[in-house]
Amino acid sequence: MDAAHRLKRLRFRAWHRGTREADLLIGGYFDVHHASWTAEEMDWFETLLEEQDVDIMAWAIGAAAPPPAFAGEMMNRLCTVNYIKHPE
Repeated sequence: MDAAHRLKRLRFRAWHRGTREADLLIGGYFDVHHASWTAEEMDWFETLLEEQDVDIMAWAIGAAAPPPAFAGEMMNRLCTVNYIKHPE
């Protein structure tokens, strides 16, 4: 699968999580950061999407520590939570 098709698929999965809060958190993260991702970073994000939304949200707001597999710069960017655009 080429990178453009893969990113399109990841965007859909990021924005269709099942709750509006998770859509804004995970989809917003995707929208802000995906343009510069390497193949390894896409792998990381794809793996993250397999996790439960409640866990991802807890890691992002600091209510729980992320597993070692998710630790690093990508998680640090997720934890800034300054990329969420709230619809007015």
